[in-house]
Amino acid sequence: MERVSRGECEDRPERAEPLSDAEMEIIQHTWGHVYKNCEDVGVSVLIRFFVNFPSAKQYFSQFQDMQDPEEMERSSQLRQHARRVMNAINTVVENLQDPEKVSSVLALVGKAHAIKHKVEPIYFKILSGVMLSVLSEDFPEFFTAEVQLVWTKLMAAVYWHVTGAYTEVGWLQVSSSAV
Repeated sequence: MERVSRGECEDRPERAEPLSDAEMEIIQHTWGHVYKNCEDVGVSVLIRFFVNFPSAKQYFSQFQDMQDPEEMERSSQLRQHARRVMNAINTVVENLQDPEKVSSVLALVGKAHAIKHKVEPIYFKILSGVMLSVLSEDFPEFFTAEVQLVWTKLMAAVYWHVTGAYTEVGWLQVSSSAV
């Protein structure tokens, strides 16, 4: 993957595009349906992520050698990580009216993944796309084209906050144009 010099990405916007009140309502409404099955949805997202982007498994010693989706589905470690991912998104969704809380939660996620786990930040963008695909397929009655656009905007904001934390800790950022 292509690397960019230390500091800000040239194509990193100055700030995340804010969500309108109506968009926040759409996200919270649709998330309510998703979160009822949060572990199963999270597992589906992670399995699709690892099957389609197997290089992402390098960060997970517990299941990096798993090839079979059914084996991944049975993995307690994968299920645990799926719950953590979904709970982090839930915290963001529950606190959309409190941008400082959202920012601090995502900064913690970003810093942990940058410093402790050393995950390339581009995987957050990839995971966002996988999550949107799974939600659209699993909840077609709620994830209409309009709703998908709103969720895309939210995921862009999540990515913006997470990569901001990477920049803050001096990570050599991966350009978002690398995908």
